[in-house]
Amino acid sequence: MNLDPVILFFLLGIVARLVRSDLRLPEPIYEALSVYLLLALGLKGGMELSRHALTTLVPQTLAVIALGCVLPLVAYALLRGPARQARPDAAAIAAHYGSVSVVTFAAGVAWLEARAIPWEPYLALFLAVMEVPGIVVGVLLARGVGAGAALGPMLREVLAGKSVLLLIGGILIGALLGPTGMQPLKPWFVDLFKGALCLFMLELGLVTGRQLGQLKRSGARLAVFALVIPPLFGLAGALLGAALGLSVGGTMLLGVLAASASYIAAPAAMRVAVPEANPGLSLPIVLGLTFPLNVFVGLGLYHAYAIHLVR
Repeated sequence: MNLDPVILFFLLGIVARLVRSDLRLPEPIYEALSVYLLLALGLKGGMELSRHALTTLVPQTLAVIALGCVLPLVAYALLRGPARQARPDAAAIAAHYGSVSVVTFAAGVAWLEARAIPWEPYLALFLAVMEVPGIVVGVLLARGVGAGAALGPMLREVLAGKSVLLLIGGILIGALLGPTGMQPLKPWFVDLFKGALCLFMLELGLVTGRQLGQLKRSGARLAVFALVIPPLFGLAGALLGAALGLSVGGTMLLGVLAASASYIAAPAAMRVAVPEANPGLSLPIVLGLTFPLNVFVGLGLYHAYAIHLVR
């Protein structure tokens, strides 16, 4: 049996919360780990970016941005229809599912590397650009196209937030340094990556365990939505990855990105742009259902998608 330490650390955190242990990561360590993971992913993507022609990456990036705009529209239609959510809540939740989760992506990277499956590291660029479109579409769905006053502060909140800033900054630094310049940083940003991710997943397990108790407030319709959407969106991402000519690993990771839901950038942006939306509906289903589903089941499922789609 191939046991992944990243998943086991996540499970340990959930169990610790369920048995009401006093285990917790100090806040400064949690913040430092999040900064490290974002920079490490960006640097690796930037290093790979320096090896590829922009003529190839620009069309792929535009296609990925288009996917990031379509996904929240689909989510919103389902939330307003079968899930019967009010417009602000449906738009806010759609923004969470239209944006992406950095940690789910990192877990997918660790899953591939544990199995020695190659992937295109420049997918970190796709990770960065997919964080924003879903949030913008969510705001427009909540406010309408004339929401310029709310859109400006929200865009600043997202683009200046640590996740996008560190990812893009890491990509630029990695691209400027290239493989040779990155060599001295390899022991810190490459060799220690999985250990840092394990500690981060331990804390996320604790957070997830806490959110499990809040799921009753979201209702059965939202719970079904949170469990059905990831496999569907994951398939959409994998289909696009195969169409773009990505490898099996790259196709899987694009599926992971499409299937994931944001719990850092999207909540912060919705708080600014759609304050009337109820955050107690989105975070429990994202962290209590979608994130565990993607970690425990989704990674293998999206890899299976990729195997069947990439010829």
